[in-house]
Amino acid sequence: MNLISTQSLKSKLNIDGVVVIDVREKWEYEEENIGALNIPLGDLPKKLTELDFCKNKEVIVHCKSGTRSNQAMKYLIKNGFSNVKSLEGGIEAYLKSN
Repeated sequence: MNLISTQSLKSKLNIDGVVVIDVREKWEYEEENIGALNIPLGDLPKKLTELDFCKNKEVIVHCKSGTRSNQAMKYLIKNGFSNVKSLEGGIEAYLKSN
């Protein structure tokens, strides 16, 4: 599985060409976020064409703990995205690592 560690994500957050997508619900995103693009997992199929710009870029998806982001990663790969990773442990692990 294509997982990325919290430390690796931190080093990539400000790199051009890396797209980070938060697949949690809007209310979860509003409570705490790392500045990622917020597209809830359930909305991903409807928003797929809006993500065409990043089909060949590195895409990192995250959720609260990793379950939804793993589903999102598989869905994006199935739909032609070439370089997708899921944040290991989700935003919970990311925030604990600060």
